[in-house]
Amino acid sequence: MSEHQLETLAIHAGQEPDPTTGAVMTPVYFTSTFVQSGVGEHKGYDYARSDNPTRTALQNCLAALEAARHGLAFASGLAAIDTILKVLEPGDHVLASNDVYGGTFRLFDKQYKKYGIEFSYAELTDLNEVRAGLRPNTKWVWIETPTNPRLKVVDIQAVSEIAHKHNPAIKVVVDNTFATPYLQQPLNLGADVVMHSTTKYLGGHSDVVGGAVMLNDTALYEQLKFLQNAGGAVPGPMDCFLVLRGVKTLAVRMDRHAENALAVAQFLADHPKVSQVIYPGLDTHPQYATAQKQMRNGGGMISFYLKDEAQSAQLLTRTKLFALAESLGGVESLIELPAGMTHGSTKGSPLEVGPGLIRASVGIENKHDLIADLAQALAGV
Repeated sequence: MSEHQLETLAIHAGQEPDPTTGAVMTPVYFTSTFVQSGVGEHKGYDYARSDNPTRTALQNCLAALEAARHGLAFASGLAAIDTILKVLEPGDHVLASNDVYGGTFRLFDKQYKKYGIEFSYAELTDLNEVRAGLRPNTKWVWIETPTNPRLKVVDIQAVSEIAHKHNPAIKVVVDNTFATPYLQQPLNLGADVVMHSTTKYLGGHSDVVGGAVMLNDTALYEQLKFLQNAGGAVPGPMDCFLVLRGVKTLAVRMDRHAENALAVAQFLADHPKVSQVIYPGLDTHPQYATAQKQMRNGGGMISFYLKDEAQSAQLLTRTKLFALAESLGGVESLIELPAGMTHGSTKGSPLEVGPGLIRASVGIENKHDLIADLAQALAGV
């Protein structure tokens, strides 16, 4: 179905009608094992940790959305990252963005560093820093774009070209969670691996936890597939079904998320109590030109600062539609302080998030209602 556009692929890719019943929706295969006609003789499925038909449908769908040959689904975004890192050997080096999700940093710094994997962090929006950060033992370049939580936009094509010129064996990995394949397709921009927390925009309804990896390199896929099965951090069939169902409306949701986020960002930018708004869809964003080049729109995430940072926590307790909660990418709007919530693990590190930064996941409610909610909350601080 590669000839179809993403909106069509999201609804149909990997999801042929059930051959037994003709069911339009992919069945949820609640089974842990599959009968074999003889020892080692089966129809592609033997044990549900290795493969499950509902998971196969999800993996094929997500691969199609990212224009990839292969897709793998995991129990969480961090399980996907953990599996990617298991490919590395002691002494290997990872060059990562200096602004990454707190859970990613925790896995790098508290887990894999003790196994002899080297990690360094650079401003990947500065191509000179990218060049300077690469080492003879660099095996991965780890990009988030937009980053979490400062919403920096990294030029995927430029960084990939620099990394591959330095050493063709380097793999460029892009965490595409914030943008989704609807806004950007990193593999088409030169990256080697793309991963997602499917908990977020791909699922889209705050009712499932999952992760995914998509890539074209068949040899690396086989490694990751082996590790997926060996480690067992796989999603259950209902999790896969929920993500598949969510993906069907990805395009229409992302358009509404972006429409609302732009309106909210413009409101905040004009508010006298707000000192800075960070949103890739505003022409005041430092990497606005890069966002315009590689993203369909600015997405649904906003970060901002109040002029009086001491009022930040108070503001978050006054919103009524924006729920004070971790996570993002659901149809409902969420708001948080990364320093004390999603990025607490960065405290004391070079990646530490300041206490005044507010991160908002703008949902698909009526944009005027969302603006009114922030207006009343700001009026009270």
